[in-house]
Amino acid sequence: MRRLRRLLLFLGCLAIAVPPAAVYSDAVAQERVQRRTVLDLLFGGFGFGRRAQQQPSQQRQQQRRTQTRTETPKAKKKVPPAVAVPEPVAVAKLPDARKVLVVGDFIASGIGDGLTDAFMEMPGVAIEARTNGSSGLVRQDYYNWQTELPALIDEIKPAVVVLSLGANDRQMMTIGGSKEKFRSEAWTKEYEKRVAALASLAVERKVPLLWVGMPAFQTASMTADMSAFNTTYRSTVEKAGGTFVDIWDGFVDESGKFVVTGSDINGQQARLRGSDGVSMTKAGKRKMAFYVEKEIRRILGDAMTTDGQRQGGEAVSDLVVTIPTDAADIVRTQPISLTDPALDGGTVLLGGSALDKGSGRSPRDRMIQKGEFAAAPEGRVDDFRLDKRPQSIGPQKATN
Repeated sequence: MRRLRRLLLFLGCLAIAVPPAAVYSDAVAQERVQRRTVLDLLFGGFGFGRRAQQQPSQQRQQQRRTQTRTETPKAKKKVPPAVAVPEPVAVAKLPDARKVLVVGDFIASGIGDGLTDAFMEMPGVAIEARTNGSSGLVRQDYYNWQTELPALIDEIKPAVVVLSLGANDRQMMTIGGSKEKFRSEAWTKEYEKRVAALASLAVERKVPLLWVGMPAFQTASMTADMSAFNTTYRSTVEKAGGTFVDIWDGFVDESGKFVVTGSDINGQQARLRGSDGVSMTKAGKRKMAFYVEKEIRRILGDAMTTDGQRQGGEAVSDLVVTIPTDAADIVRTQPISLTDPALDGGTVLLGGSALDKGSGRSPRDRMIQKGEFAAAPEGRVDDFRLDKRPQSIGPQKATN
């Protein structure tokens, strides 16, 4: 009985505490209608406020429908097709085409590929590449260029010999039965003798020799060795009567460091070296050949093409000229090329005169060091010479 009384007392208290409005659900509370005002009676009556609240949502739905109707699939942008650059067409070589013999190691092989592309459209020049990628001047037991080169010259009868060696020569050399370490005194002397002997083989046969130097490589030690080789090649080959072609600047940056990417022959940035830092890409091979190509044009001249004309209509004689021995024989001077001034054969335009060679000291330096003053032009206010010419005095009127 006590429990029943307590339960009834609890339910009675609960009924008194909860107001009747609490039994309404949230849905019923949202349906409460706003009281009508004077504005509702004058401008729309009952429900005006509700329509005003629903209007923005209706406008949004209408805008969405309109956008859905008016939207059209975006047209894909048409990418213009890439313009295909026509590849040079190889022309048939003439029966009496002048031959260029390319010999050496894998660097010479790349030069041969680049020269083949350079003279592809010229029927008067044929490139004969006879290279051995692993050869050099040290391992004569593997491949001896001193015995192979004369045979190749007698067989091909080239007009020019292009030679490049040294990339494989960083190793011990056998001299008189004993092995000498790389870059030792005995090694260096023997290497210079072999360079001179190889260069003289072509010069003695009265064939122009173009010895192409080594480029820089990725490793610093190999780059330093190639730089020392180039010094030996230049001095030795020029003494023998050949021409040293320096390609070093084409494969380093402004600081003289090795670069993988650089300017190609057209001035555009291109990858020149392979991932190993030793091999050459197609652009690198063509760039090496560019340095040699200029010398070949200078040597062959009009003999490169038929009737001295290139396929572009420009005579080779307009590019390569010789300087007259006497200044009085100069009747015309070739234009100076912006890309290669040395190829024109002259540095002074017609009617001009060579600049006087100065001592390298400015007028200020001469005045302070030796007290020499620059001569002033005649008639100027600072012309203090004592031996001035007397000015002519005109007739004067007699005065009384």
